[in-house]
Order: sequence, then structure tokens, then C-alpha cells
Amino acid sequence: MEITSKLSQNNICIVSGAAMGVDSIAHSAAGSNNTIAVVANGLDIRYPSVNRNQIADIEKNGLIISSFKEGEKARNYTFVLRNEIVVSLGEKLIVTEADLNSGSITSVEFALKQKKDIYVLAHRINDSLGTNNLLKKGLAKPIYDIDEFIEDFVGIGLLNKNLNIIDEVLEYCKTSPRYDDAILKYSNKILEYELDGKIYIKDGKIFCS
Repeated sequence: MEITSKLSQNNICIVSGAAMGVDSIAHSAAGSNNTIAVVANGLDIRYPSVNRNQIADIEKNGLIISSFKEGEKARNYTFVLRNEIVVSLGEKLIVTEADLNSGSITSVEFALKQKKDIYVLAHRINDSLGTNNLLKKGLAKPIYDIDEFIEDFVGIGLLNKNLNIIDEVLEYCKTSPRYDDAILKYSNKILEYELDGKIYIKDGKIFCS
């Protein structure tokens, strides 16, 4: 996700719920050393299992938080409590997409109670009815231009172009790792960098362009 990646590049820590989909993409784009994963189960459980490697990487290089004891499995109510912690830790809430009664709307309710700014991506009229409804009610601000949003978020003069920030993913790629290992470690970030032309694949290994 471009928003997450650019926020992370400007020293903004990304907080999300370690779930499949948007959560996983957000953690990946931020880099494991600049993200906080709040899980809905005990810390001894890697859930969902499809994110096992990513969760282990965040546990090693970033931070994983849980309000549940070891052995406690994720249930409907634990996800709600997890969402409250995610919102509490963040300065602002970004909702990329949401149905009217989705878990993301629960996070919005927590953000409103905590008087946190809420941002949503613009969608077509019949898509993402939950976020469109927030815009209609004036409860959220739309993100039309990512760079303008990042500049507003971090402040004028603090954008990455004025900072000497080490890119964890590119530093890793400079070691010419095996492609399969890199995908396990950084997942969508590798695909993003390949599409952007920052790296290329040769003989099953990754090299910087």
C-alpha cells in the first residue's frame, strides 16, 4: 500500500491488526522494523496461519501486542478489543474500504470516541458503502492525493526527500537474497519494488537496479 509505505519512509510507525488482506499489506509496506501488530489472541498463537512468517518477522524486528493470555484463541469479541487497541495506539485512523457493518466501522466508532482524525480512500458510489457513508456524514476526510496527505500528516519539510532514511528492504536486497526467501520475509514489498524497477530478478536471486 503506497500510503503505508510513504508514511513509514517518513518515520511514521504503522499500527494494524495482523489480519489477512489490508492489515498484512500495511505491515509489509511499513517494514517489519517500523510496525506494531495488535493480535486478537494469545502471543503464543500465530493467527492467521497464512501470516505466520510475517508475524514472526514483526515479533523479531518490530512489536507485537496482545491483551490476551497465552493459549487464548481469537473470537468475535477479541477482534473488537483488538480494534480498540489499534485505534488507541494510532494518532489517526485510515480506513481503506469498509462495508456498512464491517469490523472497520467498529474501529471508526472507537476513533470517534477518542476524537481521532479519520481518513478514507475515495470510492465509487456503490463501492465501500461504509466509508462513503462516513464522508456523507462529515465524519471522515477523503484522501485524493497520497503525497498531499503524507505532507499534511508529517508536516512541511519532513518528507522523505529531506531525510536520510535507510530503506530496510533495499538494504536486504543488496545482499542478493534468493527470491523465495525475500518473498517470505517482505511479501508484497518485494513485488512492489520489482514493479517500481527498484530491484530485478535474475537466476532466482534479487539484485538492486
